[in-house]
Amino acid sequence: MKLIIMLSKLFLGLFLFALGAVFTINAHLGLQPWDVLHQGLAKTLHITIGMGNILVALLILIINRLLGEKIGFGTVCNMLFIGIFMDVLMLNHLVPVYHLFVLRLLMVLAGLAILSFGTFLYLSAGLGTGPRDGLMVVIARKTKRSVRLIRTMNEAVALFIGYFLGGSVGIGTLIMVSLVGIFVQFTFRLCRFDVKNVHHAYLDRKRTKHVLSMLFAHRT
Repeated sequence: MKLIIMLSKLFLGLFLFALGAVFTINAHLGLQPWDVLHQGLAKTLHITIGMGNILVALLILIINRLLGEKIGFGTVCNMLFIGIFMDVLMLNHLVPVYHLFVLRLLMVLAGLAILSFGTFLYLSAGLGTGPRDGLMVVIARKTKRSVRLIRTMNEAVALFIGYFLGGSVGIGTLIMVSLVGIFVQFTFRLCRFDVKNVHHAYLDRKRTKHVLSMLFAHRT
């Protein structure tokens, strides 16, 4: 039962994160730094933005492992399913597009609220952080620099490369860079969630066998 709850929180969280991201994309006011990179890569390689998300996450996951960062089941799911959910939502036009500026601005704010709640859900599942969060943590640990500084540098690099590749930057980018931390912090406080108290279950041979045995038991 506990495993079902954890998996439900994980996948609902990943879906909501993707939904929030699509809200901000469809607002057409500029994207978050990482989505600027995803979109720029998508334009360059002629793929979907969801696939661009997956390719970037896969590269970061490999870097994280080379740097010694642990990976959880949720980390792998984050890499795959956020991009898949984004493509399903965008290719089927399940999120509206508005032309009125006020509505587009509201879409950005709504997107931040939705993805913040999605972040809370998938982190509280305790199955591992996302690849980008893992990169932030491992670089901060290796360099002895603050997490805030490393996060800012990571997003700045993603923004620069994405813009160079043709990703969209605008007033929405500035709004999201300025407010995403506030939205996430408010959501965590509202849900009485302290990320420092989460003990993530990382993948190793023994734990993988345990998870698979639990899944098999539920199916039978």
